[in-house]
Amino acid sequence: MRVRLSGFVLTALALAAPCLQASDRPPQDLHQVGDHWTAWNPPQPPPNVKTHVIVKGDTLWDLAKTYYGNPYLWPQIWEKNQYILDAHWIYPGDVLVLGPEVAPVDHLAANETPGGEETPGAVPAGGEEAAPTAPVPGVLTPAAAAGSPVPLGSEGDIYCSGFIAPDDQEFPFSIVGTEYERLGPNLDVGIKSEIQTSYGRVGTIKVDLSTGDIIYVDGGKARGLSPGSVFTVVSREQRVVNPYTKKAIGRFYHYVGRVRVLSVQETTAIAEIIQSCDPVHVGALLQPFEPEPVPLGRPSAMRPANYPTTAEKLRDSPMIVLSQDEVITLGEDHVVYIDRGADKDVTPGDIFTIYRPNREGMPPIVIGELAILSVHKTSSVGKIIQSRYPVYVGDLLDPK
Repeated sequence: MRVRLSGFVLTALALAAPCLQASDRPPQDLHQVGDHWTAWNPPQPPPNVKTHVIVKGDTLWDLAKTYYGNPYLWPQIWEKNQYILDAHWIYPGDVLVLGPEVAPVDHLAANETPGGEETPGAVPAGGEEAAPTAPVPGVLTPAAAAGSPVPLGSEGDIYCSGFIAPDDQEFPFSIVGTEYERLGPNLDVGIKSEIQTSYGRVGTIKVDLSTGDIIYVDGGKARGLSPGSVFTVVSREQRVVNPYTKKAIGRFYHYVGRVRVLSVQETTAIAEIIQSCDPVHVGALLQPFEPEPVPLGRPSAMRPANYPTTAEKLRDSPMIVLSQDEVITLGEDHVVYIDRGADKDVTPGDIFTIYRPNREGMPPIVIGELAILSVHKTSSVGKIIQSRYPVYVGDLLDPK
């Protein structure tokens, strides 16, 4: 998608990955940096790093394919260039950092020890390089052993997840109506009363709303809404309790979709559902949409079963307190929620070993591994990436 604004071409990031919708409103505060216009404030790249100057037609998707060999690694470029506040919009002339280059090696470091002796295998004084050391059969080089980072989940795992927060969590707007409430026939014009149910008014011809449906928002110009604004649709769900103590942790707020404001009146707005994970209902809450990159990582072998952590270390450890869709028996690729968040320094990309407490005097059992995809104030979204045995709510976590 290309948008022409004030005569300058902005290149939008056209992602082919599922579930990610292109940003509908380009940044408005363009300013000139050097010889080009941009909405961002690109810093000067550090020396000895690989860079790329964005040109017309570039996308992070294509650049990741060109430089990393895999377009799905585009979040790795975004994470290296955090001056880009919205990954959907990049600007010709801005410089992207792609990765480190090999720093030059001085003659002393390459050829001599500090005492003046020649280092074995170093570059000879005549300037000819020694033959490279042959790889050892069956032994991986450090680069091969590390491998390229891979996405730890998918965008759907993040945008169709949710968070745990207090019961009185506030939201700026909500869905107050839909066109379908007035499309049924009025068979008795003498009846003035309207019966309201938890799913809408009696007579509504469609209750479970989905992509493409038109809804009404309880805010307009008077509350700062403007056309093009995008919001995440949030459904207030069940209360979450500690499975052992039964003490309340908070309430689960589930992401069920996304809406875009089409037009704004003084006190109301008309919007369209542009993405749906589950049915959207009248009464759902709205919060501003914030794009999140899928974290990258290098998953390694699971902690051995014969080398567990201690029971004492797990006494105040993070815990799985909820599963997506309340699935009971969990395994690889299931999304779960833990009772730790940004307040406890959890960050996207963290890896935890999953443990289950054993009987008194026995060591904890290694069950599997979990990667953190999204972090909120007091909770985080995780995805099970390995499992030896079925995982359950109440299993404990230890940072890997």
